[in-house]
Amino acid sequence: MAGRFEGLSDGAWEMLKGLLPPTPEKRGKGMPPAPFRHVLNSIFYVLITGCRWCDLPDGKQWAKRSSSHRWLKRWEQDGTWQSITRGVLALADLAGKIDWSKGAVDGSFSPGEGRRRRG
Repeated sequence: MAGRFEGLSDGAWEMLKGLLPPTPEKRGKGMPPAPFRHVLNSIFYVLITGCRWCDLPDGKQWAKRSSSHRWLKRWEQDGTWQSITRGVLALADLAGKIDWSKGAVDGSFSPGEGRRRRG
């Protein structure tokens, strides 16, 4: 079920910005990099609502879809996204917000051996 997301709160941004790499300086021609808070807003919007990248809303708190997608790919490749995930889980665990005795696994994301024939 799709959720609703209107952007990171100031508290959430304070927590997340320490997990991000430094903002790159503008090099040569072109636009300056999108603010990372706007990039994260856009990435989380897609993840939470389930919308397509092309359906990102317009507004001052959102980054362009191309910038957001490019940063997500870069952060996945350089390990930043994994650091964000670990950092958020660690903070949630410290706050007692995770019950590790419960969990669920969706089999559709598990690699399988393909279809099995019934004999």
